[in-house]
Amino acid sequence: MPHPTSIASLPASALLAALLPFAALAQDTPQDDGWKGTGELGLAMARGNSRSENLNAKIAFSREDAQWKHAFSAAALRAKGEVNGDFDGDGVAERRYVLSANRYDLGATSAYRFDPRNHTYGSARYERDDFSSYDYQATLTLGYGHRFVDNERTKLVGEIGPGYRRARETETGLVQSSLIGRGLLDFRHQLTANTELFDTLLVESGRDNTFVQNDLGVSVAMNERFALKAGLQARHNTDVDRTAGVERTDTLTTVNLVYNFR
Repeated sequence: MPHPTSIASLPASALLAALLPFAALAQDTPQDDGWKGTGELGLAMARGNSRSENLNAKIAFSREDAQWKHAFSAAALRAKGEVNGDFDGDGVAERRYVLSANRYDLGATSAYRFDPRNHTYGSARYERDDFSSYDYQATLTLGYGHRFVDNERTKLVGEIGPGYRRARETETGLVQSSLIGRGLLDFRHQLTANTELFDTLLVESGRDNTFVQNDLGVSVAMNERFALKAGLQARHNTDVDRTAGVERTDTLTTVNLVYNFR
């Protein structure tokens, strides 16, 4: 069952609106300051015999030089739809327009390069999900990274290190705290001059839960500013409340319009 909160109940559109001033600031800054970013938006609505709406939004900024790389990101998902059922137990089926997804997550990473291939990093991630076994999950990790492949067309970066996780169970309110191990593989390949394939795998494993997220997709640039991006995201938690009907694995398929802030 969802655990409503004043912050987590904010729609994804509100989160996106809150981030727009940062996007505008990035667009107005000189191009030689090193910062670049992307904003993504996907929206689907149905009206008539059925009624539903689905909104997902993402925004990310990064800055990189010979020694340092900093990256910040935010993502939100919100969906509503009509369902039929006997909600009050009177034996009469009703149709209701209910919330079916409400999630957002924030992330930040800083990395220091020893040389072109090797770096150390610090990473933080926070997510809140109304339809999960956890009200929130927050992690903080440090570790080592290596560029296995780094050329004009293909890049493969791996990271590994220890960290700390804190999470609150939705049903019981119990707060879990534990040490974790984090692993990341980030693969990107330029298929053509305007088409890029990407796949990012994140694993955070600890005593209480193992969280796995994989983002697979392809982006096709239409011009210097706009691109179309199709993606498949899979998220898995090993420790969930199956008695409440919570599944271990969630998948999300998106087709988004991307705007490049440069």
